[in-house]
This record gives sequence, structure tokens and C-alpha cells, in this order.
Amino acid sequence: MIDTIDKIKKEIQDFKITNEEELEAFRLEFLSRNGKVQNMFGMMGKVPNEKKAEVGKAMNGVKVLAQQKFDDAQLNLKKSSQKEFGAADDITLPVEPTYSGSYHPLTQALNEMKQIFLRLGFNIADGPELEDDFHNFTALNFPPDHPARDMQDTFFVRKTDDQSEQDLVLRTHTSPVQIRLMKDQKPPLRSIMPGRVYRNEAVTAKSYFQFNQVEGLYVDKNVNMGELIETLVMFAKLMYGSDVKYRVRPSFFPFTEPSIEMDVWWENEKGGQWLEILGAGMVDPNVFESVDVDPEIYTGFAFGMGVDRIAMLRYGIDDIRLLYENDLRFLEQFKS
Repeated sequence: MIDTIDKIKKEIQDFKITNEEELEAFRLEFLSRNGKVQNMFGMMGKVPNEKKAEVGKAMNGVKVLAQQKFDDAQLNLKKSSQKEFGAADDITLPVEPTYSGSYHPLTQALNEMKQIFLRLGFNIADGPELEDDFHNFTALNFPPDHPARDMQDTFFVRKTDDQSEQDLVLRTHTSPVQIRLMKDQKPPLRSIMPGRVYRNEAVTAKSYFQFNQVEGLYVDKNVNMGELIETLVMFAKLMYGSDVKYRVRPSFFPFTEPSIEMDVWWENEKGGQWLEILGAGMVDPNVFESVDVDPEIYTGFAFGMGVDRIAMLRYGIDDIRLLYENDLRFLEQFKS
């Protein structure tokens, strides 16, 4: 694996960028979603646990190198394209106002969360937003007509009584990506699943009919609750600071057993309160059986958190609707 990383590093160093076409070619080859850097992180699941820290550090070094080379080349090309002032130019005239955009606060929070979990040895998995009933409910221990489905009422794209066809829904969580991952790959697995999800909820200051989520899955031999709690505590400290106040308490989810929730203390004008940031637990054996993973050999933990809630706590936002109204007066406060 280190040899592969060193090869990509050398390719980055040797790549010549002298014009805009070569700059775009560099971006597509190394920094795009399907580029070599992202594909490199996708191989983290094959790295033995004892090597993850070393390999993760090397991968992050290559990522920083690629981004730095791209930024430097972009800046140099921009400078070279600017014309020199001539005798007819009046440099005393006021400069025309320029407006620059910025990343949406949800994007900023999500990028920070991804970086934290990459540091913790997770890679990133993705899946469709339109899901069938099996992946979204049944495989996750939500049997048909079971009351637990009421917890995640959603928008049905196709609802049918025909046994040969499955209902289609806008996914209520990114857990279906976990099912697809376990069906396609054998343990050990260590991935996060970011993405947009949908639920049939009333729009209020604290809830919305769509939100962004990051879920995580770790499956291997002898995985235990202590590892789960340590992972969540490390995330909270890296996200909110080492002095963050947190608590872990029992809960219930159909797809984990036992289950927990984590809260952090939110200081506000009323003095402060505990706010839930995530739910988690040990993967239920029924879930393993639905994807042909032997629960007598493997154990695992899963967790899920809303990016919207994380961003609200991170930036002191008190109304979730502000994140979706595209009000420039609000968004301009998050320019970096």
C-alpha cells in the first residue's frame, strides 16, 4: 500500500502544469471525486488495523501535496494572465467591487466531519438516494407492517401490493449504504456514509423534511461497545474541542442492540441544555444475517448523526430552516 501511495505522490510531483487545460487535467486525474487521491482513500478498508495510522498519515500527506500543487498552479496562471498597466491606465480610480462566494455552512461542517473520520481510519462509501424497501427497511430489522417503521415515515415514490415488486422510497437514512457495502465486501469494514435523506416531518425550527446525515459502520472480529464509545468521544472532542461536555445514555434502534445516544452540552441565552447529536449501537445479529455475515464470527458497531444538527451546534444556529432558505444575509456570515 505504501508503494502505491509513493507512486501517486511521484506522479503528482512530476505532473507539469503550464496552462488552464493542464490544470483541469490535473484536477480530474488527482482531485476529482473519481480521481486517484479519492480512490486511494477507498483502499483504506484493506489496510490491517495496525497499519492504518501509518497509511492514513501517508495518504493525508499525498492529498495535501496534490491540493497545494493545484492551488499554487492556479494562482500562478492567474497572475500570468493579468495584463500589465499601461500609460493610459488610471490606477487612482476606485476599484470595482468584487463578490466572492463561500462554502455553505452544511458543506463546511460535512467536510470537517469527513476529515475527522478519515483521521480515525474510516473511508467513505456512497449510495443512491432513491432506495427499495429491502435496503431501506427490511434488511435493517424493520419487518413489513412493524410499528418501528413509524419512526421513519418517508416519501414513497412507488407503493405497491405486488409481491414481485418492491416499494421505492426516498431513503430515510444512509443505512442502506451499509447494507450494500456488507453485501458487496467481506469484513473487515470501516466506512462512513454521508448523504442527503428524507422524512415526512413537519417543518419547524428543529426539524425539516430533508436533512444531511453521516453514518458509520465498523465490522470485524471482537468489535465491542468500548471501541464505539471511544470513537464517538474522539469525534466530539475533535469537532467541538477537548473541553466539550458530553454524555452517553441508553436508547433503542431496530438495527442495533444494545443502542445508545450521545448528547453534548449547548451553552445558550437560557443557560444551556443537553442536545442529542447522534445515535449508535452494536449491529443487530438480524442485520448481519440479512447480508450473509456470520454474527457468530463478526461483530460491529454503527452510528448515525445529522450534519444539520452538528452544524447548528458548531456555529450557534438556532433555526434549521436558515440552512435551506438561501438567504445571502445569513450565508455571507460563513465566508472563510
